[in-house]
Amino acid sequence: MVEVWTTPRCGAPLDAVVSLPGSKSLTARALVLAALADGPSRLVRPLRARDTELMAAGLRALGVGVTDDGSASDPDWLVTPGELRGPAEVDAGLAGTVLRFLPPVAALATGPVRLDGDPRLHDRPNAGLIAGLRALGVQVDDGGRGRAPFTVHGTGAVRGGAVTVDASESSQVVSGLLLAAPRFTDGLDLRVAGELPSMPHVEMTVTALAEHGVDVVPTDGGWRVAPGPIAALDRVLEPDLSNAAPFLAAALVSGGRVTVRDWPAGTTQPGAQLDRLLSTMGAEVTRTTQGLQVTGGARITPLVADLGEVGELTPVLAALCALADGPSRLTGIAHLRGHETDRLQALDEVLTAVGARVRQLPDGLEIEPGPRRPARLGSYADHRMVHAAAVLGLAVEGVEAEDPGAVGKTMPDFVERWTQLLGQQVGADR
Repeated sequence: MVEVWTTPRCGAPLDAVVSLPGSKSLTARALVLAALADGPSRLVRPLRARDTELMAAGLRALGVGVTDDGSASDPDWLVTPGELRGPAEVDAGLAGTVLRFLPPVAALATGPVRLDGDPRLHDRPNAGLIAGLRALGVQVDDGGRGRAPFTVHGTGAVRGGAVTVDASESSQVVSGLLLAAPRFTDGLDLRVAGELPSMPHVEMTVTALAEHGVDVVPTDGGWRVAPGPIAALDRVLEPDLSNAAPFLAAALVSGGRVTVRDWPAGTTQPGAQLDRLLSTMGAEVTRTTQGLQVTGGARITPLVADLGEVGELTPVLAALCALADGPSRLTGIAHLRGHETDRLQALDEVLTAVGARVRQLPDGLEIEPGPRRPARLGSYADHRMVHAAAVLGLAVEGVEAEDPGAVGKTMPDFVERWTQLLGQQVGADR
């Protein structure tokens, strides 16, 4: 039977302080760099969720040691590089990071490495990465699909050098190649053809490489990575700022106040733009000794914004737009059609179900609030869509979310955290 969560409605202004687990994006990059480093590394407070557990399992399959170390309730990860080898099977689940970060690592292994995952993974675009690897001399068998499943036939080394890639469907294509590039014989001179979405995630990758002592410099249209060692580095992972979105959005919906603890003073996470975006929507945003504090007012202001750099924030922001007091326009997010689901289509269906009027654009959505009505909302196997349903349910009576377990991708205990936020007892119906 399909699990259904009756999302709680908020009847009074909130006043809450929230702690969040580590960043998925930073954890994924830290795991790959630690696996390719010149010695063991310790990752402190990594995100323990489906995507990052799949990344760790994929690295183990290639011969890397990734073991728990420390507190039984909140262990660190100790990553010990090993000889990369096949044959191996990698389960990417529905994780774009595994789909695009591990194939360049697999190319450095000896032997075949096959990558597959959930059925929806077969729809996630990956032609840019596969073409890039082939241009670097790597044999990849994909049956001409440009998507999973596919097999990387590693020979123990990658020539590297100059390559041009199409990353218009995902910036992870660029990040995946850059992360492994120091281990390529000639390094990498990477040029990007066409528009590159989610630039902050690439900047996050470049920063992480530099922190590991890698010589990486921007060029006209790309980056150049020198060959050389990746220094081992113990790292404390920041909280996931993108996962902060529904909790901070709750302050606007309730007209109350929510603080996310330990908000970094400086970060490469795109979620840091929440302060600007929520301010635009009428929130008062301040930094306190505890973290980032967001206070809602009497209304939610419509949003007109290019979200190309912060696409993962779109579902929660779109939910706020459906509760605003006027029409909104969100653009720059055509690439969201290739995420865990076609997020633009999914948001159209979800927001329409609760009464909003939605028009799909080639690269976004126009959202006009309408009379609110109860609805059962699909999750589309997408954690961000469950977050959107939770935000809508704060203001709309009778919102139910199917398959709330989809949040296991990045925050397995989201429903429990949401319950604590609202101080209610909220369960799942079957």
